[in-house]
Amino acid sequence: MDRIKLSEMLPPRPEASWKLIKQCGVNTIVGLLNGAEQDQRMFTSVGAKSYGASTDSDAPWGKKALAHNVELFADHGFALVGTEDTAPMDKARLGLPGRDEEIDNVITQVKAMGELGIPTLCYNWMALSSWGRTDTAIPTRGDALVTGFDLAVSEQKAPLVEPGEVTPDQMWSALEYFLRAVVPVAEEAGVRLGLHPDDPPRPWDRNLPRIMSSVTAFRRMLDIVPSENSGITFCQGNFALMPEVIGDQTSLPTLIREFGREKIPFVHFRDVKGTVQRFQETFHDAGQTDLPECMRAYSEIGFTGPMRPDHVPTMAGETNEQPGYETLGRLFALGYIRGLEQAAYGHPAEATL
Repeated sequence: MDRIKLSEMLPPRPEASWKLIKQCGVNTIVGLLNGAEQDQRMFTSVGAKSYGASTDSDAPWGKKALAHNVELFADHGFALVGTEDTAPMDKARLGLPGRDEEIDNVITQVKAMGELGIPTLCYNWMALSSWGRTDTAIPTRGDALVTGFDLAVSEQKAPLVEPGEVTPDQMWSALEYFLRAVVPVAEEAGVRLGLHPDDPPRPWDRNLPRIMSSVTAFRRMLDIVPSENSGITFCQGNFALMPEVIGDQTSLPTLIREFGREKIPFVHFRDVKGTVQRFQETFHDAGQTDLPECMRAYSEIGFTGPMRPDHVPTMAGETNEQPGYETLGRLFALGYIRGLEQAAYGHPAEATL
């Protein structure tokens, strides 16, 4: 039977962990674009860097650069099945002058991915900052370190924009504009778009709207341009903190079954404990979500796309220079996910040497 594509997210620059990841049975990669700016966005707030419209294949999102990534991963035994990175998009997200050039760059990327057989693109609608944490070294089981968020601490940071400078309606209008331009191209290219939730899924972040922070918002997004090529990056840690889930109106397995394989091209398999105001990441076996039932739900809907662990603990002997992305926690998570997969999907008919 078809099964998940157990994957990892890697930049296209080989490192020692690649061999360990391969030894864990990972054969598929969701890659980043080739560039330090794209790789080092964790825990930072970044402005909207200006790029002109580009069909130049030397751009990190162009065909030449992506073809290099495909070849590089293949040389190490991996197939590139997705890209978890885009050309800069802040003007597009905010509906500002210059957004057409940014959207053209995304279209260039989508077309190149289609030509190269890279079927999945993860993007987000978080303007001016990436995923937010207020602590990257919270001790947990056995003194492993995890990341976390505390709203009281976050609110002490400098605002991203002035009050009222950006409205939710402005960002919804910009998202509709983007989808109407890009989804038809994705359909033609055979690329499935997966919109990642806001992280944390709060309606505001330092005066800036965060419109993809509830289940209701995702249902609305899916109705703007209905298409199997416009879907969700189902990041479980974020959906677990959304008001409908925290309020016991629904559960993650129920949502997986609702959206189905037609609307979920890509999964971040992770967990948290707490609320959206104050939470921390967890080991995969220690969070507040029934992860075995989630995997059963993926099996029931026939999900066969890429699934990867995300935001893992830093374990003994590691530096925590890359909070959430050190090696040992990844290996633990990969083994945990593989075990759940075989329990839900069945043992693979043929073993892979």
